[in-house]
Amino acid sequence: MTYIRLLLIISVLSPIMTAVAQPANRAGIEQTDFGTFPDGRVAQLFTLRNTAGMTVQITNYGGYIVSWTAPDRDARQENITLGLPSFADYLKGTPSLGPIIGRFGNRICGGTFTLDGQVYTVAKNAGVNHIHGGRVGFDKKLWTATTKSGPEPSLALQYTSPDGEEGYPGTLAVTVTYTVQKDNALRIDYQATTNKPTVLNLTNHAYFNLSGMKRDVLNQELLIKADQVLLTDKTQIPTGELKPVAGTVFDFTKATSIGLRINDTTDTQLRYGKGYDHCWVFTDSSRTLKLGATLYEPVSGRLMTMYTTEPAVQIYTANHLNGSLKGKEGVAYQRRWGVCLETQHFPDAPNHPNFPTTTLRPGETYRSTTVYKFSVR
Repeated sequence: MTYIRLLLIISVLSPIMTAVAQPANRAGIEQTDFGTFPDGRVAQLFTLRNTAGMTVQITNYGGYIVSWTAPDRDARQENITLGLPSFADYLKGTPSLGPIIGRFGNRICGGTFTLDGQVYTVAKNAGVNHIHGGRVGFDKKLWTATTKSGPEPSLALQYTSPDGEEGYPGTLAVTVTYTVQKDNALRIDYQATTNKPTVLNLTNHAYFNLSGMKRDVLNQELLIKADQVLLTDKTQIPTGELKPVAGTVFDFTKATSIGLRINDTTDTQLRYGKGYDHCWVFTDSSRTLKLGATLYEPVSGRLMTMYTTEPAVQIYTANHLNGSLKGKEGVAYQRRWGVCLETQHFPDAPNHPNFPTTTLRPGETYRSTTVYKFSVR
């Protein structure tokens, strides 16, 4: 009888003990030291979490998304973006594994542009061209951080870029705010003002892999709400021609595996990019928040839905990763181990008057929003 009574007591207490050992997820934001610069400055790591268990880690060094968990169809939380193990690894330089890109995302032909009749020269850090803001772009700056806790925690990063930095005109005040929403979405809001006319094209360069770093992204299914793509020359500068995607290797108007046509060596554009590294122009050209793309991983069941106010997205399929970098999980990042969905204005827009303008003038406020929402199916 004593033994039976003991079993009954254990059966009653067991759920209570489990509940104590595994408390419900609490939304909020935590701050820890991430690492120290040679000059003594300290970079911070911020962990944003919602009640559903999604966790996003971001550092104020370059605004890098260091890790980002999302549940699979069995509710397992796994990291879905490429990131490095330590601050020291980030200081060595990365192939833009998740930072804020600025002042100008993507390429500028020949490292020059003309604005209001004046020629400006910026760094040629991509062969003969300029890319992603220069040699010391926004990804290499220590940003000032402000946090907000609550059910939808947010991190606001602020940086003031001085007039002439990397060759760009105007003192530019930039704020980028990351918010982890209740609905398992990360919202990124960009805002900027300038005291002189300048050009601006901000984005984030996260590499997504919805398998949880188990395999490359070639089986992941991409849909892009775009019926045109920008053609480029062999240095990947837009020629100015917008080509319909219908019937081409760029047709993702229906969900299609990334690997289906990526190795089509008969396509000149794919040879130029060594895979996909092109700008798709959304069918909806409005500046409202709209569906831009989806990415689905059939094995895990993870579905990412991307919304943006931008007119285009640069899709990059990690064509130059070679296994030399290892991520937080100890996995070597091989070629095609991730895919970037960089929402933005068109590459080289300052040199193409027919492209949507990237000019920002005094008295104006640059605003852009992109949301990456996760679900399963």
